[in-house]
Amino acid sequence: MTGRNDSEGDRFPSTGVQCPLPLRDYPQIVLGHGGGGQLSDELVRHLFLPSFANDALQELGDASVVALGEQRIAFCTDSFVVQPRFFPGGNIGELAVNGTVNDLAMVGAEPKWLSAAFILEEGFSMDELARIVAAMADATARAGVDIVTGDTKVVPRGQGDGCYINTSGIGVVPKGIVLCPSRVQVGDAILLSGTIADHGMAIMSVREGLGFESEIASDTAALHELVATMLGVCPEIRAMRDPTRGGVAAALHEVAQAAQVGIEIDDAAVPIAPATASACEILGIDPLAVANEGKLIAFVPDEAASEVLEAMRAHPLGHNAARIGKVVADHRGMVVAKTAIGATRVITTQIGEALPRIC
Repeated sequence: MTGRNDSEGDRFPSTGVQCPLPLRDYPQIVLGHGGGGQLSDELVRHLFLPSFANDALQELGDASVVALGEQRIAFCTDSFVVQPRFFPGGNIGELAVNGTVNDLAMVGAEPKWLSAAFILEEGFSMDELARIVAAMADATARAGVDIVTGDTKVVPRGQGDGCYINTSGIGVVPKGIVLCPSRVQVGDAILLSGTIADHGMAIMSVREGLGFESEIASDTAALHELVATMLGVCPEIRAMRDPTRGGVAAALHEVAQAAQVGIEIDDAAVPIAPATASACEILGIDPLAVANEGKLIAFVPDEAASEVLEAMRAHPLGHNAARIGKVVADHRGMVVAKTAIGATRVITTQIGEALPRIC
């Protein structure tokens, strides 16, 4: 590390942050640090979290829940650098709105207000920017939220990639709703709202010029109404995650480690569209590791699982919902899958990201 000497031990210069071996092995940022896998986790847990430590941040949720008088407020932020900016089923503007709305929804909040900050490269097409802004306006109207503040910065030609967007969101958490990975218990059912890996494969098909018999479209969608429907059936849902970067595998690992439980899923129960499955097979990519932008995973008390699943399937964004597994007492902190031939395989998270810049 720059500026380090032996007397400083294993610390970053001028900070109290512990520098574990994995970070020392990467003296510079690599693409994998933003991929949602092991490198991302190490960066957050060993650099950002110790530096900014507080109770709200410690949960490492999709959004943080903080008290404001008698009310609980959810707050989140996200940045979008997807390439290409327009893809089957969506675009960077729509993605920025839906992604932030979903982060709020995963803690049970009713989304209210968003911010939008644009980092634009000199020479970027005004027509393309107008298309992106129009898509954001349409997405906020569909989601019932308002963009109430924002910022614009322009960087010199060659120092950006056209358009990056940062959005933050604020929502209100209803009384009595607490969604948190640490609440997950042995015996809970694991529900998934629909087919996986569609977004990541849609991005890859356009980026690499791959042609498939059926077009693969992104699943980008705002999930807060589906979440409200589920909580209306079972306010005691333990936790939710939207499996974006790192896919279903990363989301399940986050919960297993936070709750110190084991997670067991059934490979055959995980819904995946045939075209997406074929694309993953051709490219040699595990669909469990591919990003989604309009799906959620819910950890539900077993006795309520059937009723919640029925309500999910009655909603347009949950008609392919499935029960994919359960929480177990064995192999705490780990995720395993039962295969079609009855074997058990360990589900790991990738070190980086097989498909960078997918959101």
